[in-house]
Amino acid sequence: MKFDVWQIWIIVYIIFAVVTLVPVVKAIFKKIKLNPGGKRFEECLHFTVEGRKRLDDHYSRIKGTLIFWKNKAEMYKYLHYYCLIWSTTIAVSIPVIAQFIVKENNSLLFLTIVSIHSAIIMTLHRTLKVEKNYQDFRIGESEFYDLYRRMLDNPFYFGDTEDNQIKNYIDQVEVMRKQMRNTEINNTPTLNS
Repeated sequence: MKFDVWQIWIIVYIIFAVVTLVPVVKAIFKKIKLNPGGKRFEECLHFTVEGRKRLDDHYSRIKGTLIFWKNKAEMYKYLHYYCLIWSTTIAVSIPVIAQFIVKENNSLLFLTIVSIHSAIIMTLHRTLKVEKNYQDFRIGESEFYDLYRRMLDNPFYFGDTEDNQIKNYIDQVEVMRKQMRNTEINNTPTLNS
């Protein structure tokens, strides 16, 4: 069986497209752990033993949500970069490939495969709101840790007494969770922008 250069390009392209998709698939199925970070509430000298326990208990209840946000942010990050790199590469390549099209060989088939791949990538990126979801989950995770560090470093930002500080901190975390719940619900595929 004789291969022309375009058949080889088709095989190489498909292999490369699949191989570069592997990190995306891994990110979808991988369960990322939270970074250990620095000192936690259990070591914070700003609070009484009871206050530290309340804060640690609260953190233990939101930890699963934080893991979910981190996993979603990671998944959408890899998918976003895959789409971005491939769509940019394809957009530059198509006009070049078009210059070499000859009906007698597989150049037209190669161009068709590249175009279909591009269409799939762009459709996925848009309908799954990849970039927006990546940003939203990453920002939600980051904002929580900003709030968490603020509570550790400067609890007086949240009030004058320990009880007010803990109550206000928990209230702000709940507001953040409600905002992120909207992100979770609104990340379903859509054909609208």
